[in-house]
Parts: sequence; structure tokens; C-alpha cells
Amino acid sequence: MHYFNENTIEHLEHLYKINLINSCSGYKSANLIGTKSDKGIENVAVFSSVTHIGSSPAMLGFFMRPTSVPRNTYENIKSSSFYTINHIHEPILEDAHHSSAKYESSISEFDKTGLDPEYKNGFFAPFVKNAPVQMAMRFVEQYDIKANGTILIIGKIIGLYVTKTSMEEDGFIDLSKGKVAAINGLDAYSIPQNHARFGYQKPKK
Repeated sequence: MHYFNENTIEHLEHLYKINLINSCSGYKSANLIGTKSDKGIENVAVFSSVTHIGSSPAMLGFFMRPTSVPRNTYENIKSSSFYTINHIHEPILEDAHHSSAKYESSISEFDKTGLDPEYKNGFFAPFVKNAPVQMAMRFVEQYDIKANGTILIIGKIIGLYVTKTSMEEDGFIDLSKGKVAAINGLDAYSIPQNHARFGYQKPKK
């Protein structure tokens, strides 16, 4: 096996190190976060850090990079408190990835990709049309990570839309039926297939 100690990692070439450390944690969720500025400009950006926080109340978190440079998603969320989380699926992979390009805040990524905004039930922020899972989120709180300047954003799910074909009777969402993607590292996308479900486990007698 290849071995990298702490000193080796610190002195790796920049892009090599980014690829290495971003991929060593394993497959990550692939989501588009939709927001809108107070001037009405729509924004959509790819994130691979969305994670489950709790089910009651229903909360998710995601990490923002340091705000030493403009972060349109962060600024829009702090301005309005509302945003959407939309699962990336196979038909939109290339357009979804392009949303990571650094456009000025006056430019909507929806206008630069084949992604289409969609509004539901009067919610302020745009959803991504045809995403198999769409979540309306309200900002709850943030935690500043002092070690590297990143920010953990915590939000509450206040609306959840799931395609009927992906829903199981026990509430489980079968993402494979929606061809939902996962991200390996920064730019490699996979479309996983479910292998097995083992159910809730109890201690053996």
C-alpha cells in the first residue's frame, strides 16, 4: 500500500493533495443547493458535504469553505434563511458539476447550465426541476470551525418532495431508483445500486 505520513501530506503538490484528501474519506452525497439573493438573483451550486444531523427535528448540515472570498450560497442563506437541497441524478451530472464554477453574484448558474429552477408552495428559494429528491430548508444555526476556517451550516427540513417510484412502504427512499449520484473526491461521479438492506439490528441473545 502507498503510505503518506503527516509531513508527506503537508508537502504534497497542491492539486495532488486536494485530490488525495478529498477522495480518501469515501463516497459522499451529491447535492445542488439552491438559493436566491435579496435582489432576486438565483444561485445553484454543487455540494458534497450534506450530512444527516437528526430526525426529530429533521435537520441536515453541510460545510462551507472559508468566507475569506465571496460565497454566494452562504450570503444568500444568511440574508433570507431559506435554501433548497436537491439530489444530483444521472441526467444532470455535467450541468450539476459546472455549477461549481466561480461566477459573479450577478450571474445565475441556472442561466449558464441546462438546470432549470422550480418554485413550489410559495417557497422563497428555487428547487432544481426534476431532481428526484428536493428539500426546502430553513437556516437554524452555524458553527465556525476554528481549525481551518470552514463553517458548518445547520438547517431544518420544512418541506420534502420525493418521486413516488423511489418511496418504499416503510419510509425508505431508494435512491438507486432515481439514479442518484455519489461523489468520489472532487469530480468523479458514480450512480450506485443498492446491494442489500439488513434492517434495524438488535443484540443477539
